[in-house]
Amino acid sequence: MIRGVIVMNDQGKPRLVKFYDYQTVEKQQELIRRIYGVLCNRAENVSNFIQADSICGPDTQLVYKTYATLYFVFIFDSSENELAMLDLMQVFVETLDKCFSNVCELDIVFNFNKVYTILDEIILGGQVLETSSAEVVKAVEEISKLEKASNTTMLVPKSISGWQSR
Repeated sequence: MIRGVIVMNDQGKPRLVKFYDYQTVEKQQELIRRIYGVLCNRAENVSNFIQADSICGPDTQLVYKTYATLYFVFIFDSSENELAMLDLMQVFVETLDKCFSNVCELDIVFNFNKVYTILDEIILGGQVLETSSAEVVKAVEEISKLEKASNTTMLVPKSISGWQSR
């Protein structure tokens, strides 16, 4: 099971945090601090996989990748394959790139709802739903169309007896 996804900048500020098992806010902040402490002290020529029992609890692993100034981190247990998690992270980043045309930290900060929607199309409840970037982009575009349609529909008085949509 995937236990969490974190995107943080190279200064340790979280830009996206999603845990799939309950964690108090204080525990989340502590985990983010500890993960950042490990990541910023790792050499560039070492593996992107970390056995994270001491950080996140027993039977926990991390996979991370640095894109520009952002760390993308997936936290998962032994029921998931490390390479599959790395591939899933790549799908997430590719989808962000397609949706924001070369995603940057500010895209994530100012469009957090869309970023969480993208993540929810890929992972839900700690389980992988979709691994095709094209399918995720299509679903996100459909959701955006529905949101725009619902924002433009307003109710106006039809008569004393009811309302009609306009």
